[in-house]
Amino acid sequence: MVKRRKQRGQSLVEFALTILFTFLLFVGMLEMIFLLYAYNTLANAAKEGVRYAIVHGTGNTQCSGPGLPLGSPAIICPDLTGANVQTVVTNFARLSMQSGATVVVDYNPNSANVALCNIPGCMVQVRVSQIYHPFFGLGWPSVTLYAAADGRIMN
Repeated sequence: MVKRRKQRGQSLVEFALTILFTFLLFVGMLEMIFLLYAYNTLANAAKEGVRYAIVHGTGNTQCSGPGLPLGSPAIICPDLTGANVQTVVTNFARLSMQSGATVVVDYNPNSANVALCNIPGCMVQVRVSQIYHPFFGLGWPSVTLYAAADGRIMN
């Protein structure tokens, strides 16, 4: 009988260690899934911002971006800074279950254009960054996620 009690106690300890390891592994996998989901959503938000910027280049009432100062006549939009693009990206980034996305809209990325412009053929780039806070916590560090997309204005 003494042997059985000793074996039963050992099996409970082994079971507890196994359950603890399995639980941490499962929570870690879920956390990685949430992290990848947040990054994927952030990347799609940047793409959505570029799509909005290239479709709403010029020639309509919802036009975004600075006009080309060298153009004749200069195209002036009511949204010179790209705030509409930032709003679209921020709204889309909220789907990541995180908050506080920082959006930068660049109408002359790496001097790709003659100047800041929003006419057809000009490049526009949207960069998004967001701090990912772990869903479960457990003392895991926060990570900053970065995503960017660029395109040419179409209309």
